[in-house]
Amino acid sequence: MLKRLYVKNYILIDELDIVFDQGLSVITGETGAGKSILLGALELILGQRADSGTLLDKKSKCIIEGTFQISEKSHADFFKNNDLDFEAETHIRREINPEGKSRAFINDSPVNLATLKELTLQLVDIHSQHETLLLNSGAFQLNLVDAYAKNTKNLANYKSIFSIINQKKKILETLKTEEAKGKADLDYFNFQLTELGEALLNNPDEQTQLEQDLEKLENAEEIKEKLFSAYQSINGGETTLLSNLKACATQLQSLIKFDARYQEFFNRLNSSCVELKDIADELEDATNEINADNARMQIVSDRLNLIYRLQQKHRVSSIQDLMNIEADLAEKVNLIDSLQDKIDTTEKEILAHTKELNSIAEMLSTNRKKAIPKIEGEINRMLMDVAMAGATLKIECLDLTPSDFNADGGNQIKFLFLANKGGTHKEIGKVASGGELSRLMLCIKAMMAELSDMPTVIFDEIDAGISGETAAKVGSIVKKMAENHQVIAITHLPQMAGKGHHHYFVYKTEGKEKTHTSLKLLNDSQRVQEIARMLSGEQLTEAAIDNAKALIAN
Repeated sequence: MLKRLYVKNYILIDELDIVFDQGLSVITGETGAGKSILLGALELILGQRADSGTLLDKKSKCIIEGTFQISEKSHADFFKNNDLDFEAETHIRREINPEGKSRAFINDSPVNLATLKELTLQLVDIHSQHETLLLNSGAFQLNLVDAYAKNTKNLANYKSIFSIINQKKKILETLKTEEAKGKADLDYFNFQLTELGEALLNNPDEQTQLEQDLEKLENAEEIKEKLFSAYQSINGGETTLLSNLKACATQLQSLIKFDARYQEFFNRLNSSCVELKDIADELEDATNEINADNARMQIVSDRLNLIYRLQQKHRVSSIQDLMNIEADLAEKVNLIDSLQDKIDTTEKEILAHTKELNSIAEMLSTNRKKAIPKIEGEINRMLMDVAMAGATLKIECLDLTPSDFNADGGNQIKFLFLANKGGTHKEIGKVASGGELSRLMLCIKAMMAELSDMPTVIFDEIDAGISGETAAKVGSIVKKMAENHQVIAITHLPQMAGKGHHHYFVYKTEGKEKTHTSLKLLNDSQRVQEIARMLSGEQLTEAAIDNAKALIAN
């Protein structure tokens, strides 16, 4: 529950420190005294937007802090998920600087507004006059039925699966688009892949080797002639380079007996003869290997022309580039071929999820239809308690076709209202007055309060448009809600004010330069005086005072 509200430098509030308690707290004051300002300050720590226009003193920052008594059981997950320290007395603070920039804190840890709202939505429910417009909202009506039907868990599962199906449908659409485009390209890719495959390109160095082979074949006669000539010069006849060297070696050998140094000359020369003989033998072999092979030359030339043509076609300059293109084409063809498998798999997944979705939708629908008569019964009984004996609420639950299921399931909920007996139920916004809307919303809030563990409920002039005995009955309903919840009611009716366990008074004080809004907790005597003022105006009468005492006593 809300234990304390501290406000500093906010609109007309210089500084205010209010302590709240359990039960029903009523806040009264003259029109324009600042009741709405107080509510606006509270809304800031609940995550509403703010700007520098809210500052009383434009040179100082605005501070609003609320202290809440919370249970670890209900809120431990929030603090753990957001890496915040849990405290049974949790402090929530907003600061607005003169430039209009805002900061939010939970237990002195800075948080963003989304995190702040996530927590405060679990702590406080504010009902203001404009909220009655929600009664016309299909989303509000459906949420109300689901809350009563205890569909929270099933609905969360449904929404999760519904989201998955939508994601899968987008994937399926993309796959089908890719497949359609792929099929248009597949024949072309296959033609190119077949052409490259038939070329048997698997050696990046083949082109260089072929070019060398072709050049050799084209110059075979010249090469053969020169190799043979070299062979002849070395060892091709009687007077050759080799025979001359051998003769020299023989002469040197005959001189060894005269000087040992000649032995080295002989050895070196003899070694050269051996090497030259090997060169001559290899030249002879090389000469015999060279032939003008026109058939082989045609094969090599055709192979090179094929490679050149493929390189020109694909605008590349090497066999490695062609091999890369072939691998890329193979990957594209495999991808296109696999798209149908992916499409089939995705369609099966959508079908399975849809089957599960329809099953949950049926459970949701069954629960809603069971809950609706109970909701109608409770609301209609409470409408009698707030002096609307002839009014009735009727809830229609229409079944949607599976193809029209939305994120909330397979039903469309519509609230219909009849203000007086004998008429026809119509949409709420077309038949209910402002006062009737307020009382209907109060009945709904009272019913929902019994189902929720919302710690604090705040009513901002829920009694607008009513008076007399009706106001007293509305007050009784609000007071009953306060048996299980902390309820704070801003009111202008004495009948409502008399129901409070605690009574706060909002008032203005006139300074030399500025007007300030203040608030105080009334004691028993002051409370009688305030309710009497609400009954008779500034001129208090004994009758008004007696009436005020009676309202409090009752």
